[in-house]
Amino acid sequence: MNLYLISQTENNGYDTYDSAVVCAPDMETARNIIPGGGFWSDTWSEWASCPENVTVKYLGVASEEIKQGIICASYNAG
Repeated sequence: MNLYLISQTENNGYDTYDSAVVCAPDMETARNIIPGGGFWSDTWSEWASCPENVTVKYLGVASEEIKQGIICASYNAG
């Protein structure tokens, strides 16, 4: 598993996620992780509207005990 920084600039107001560090096996899986959970159709106001609008940056290899998912997320509360 690897660590990735995922981010978006589509929604930047209050009550939005701007980025997260996630653990995933590859960049495509990381791109499809939604920081707040749920489905893409539900995220239009707090995250990117689709995976294509998510930027992914490789950070490094994760420790073996870290499971796939969100490590931490940046949420802009209003």
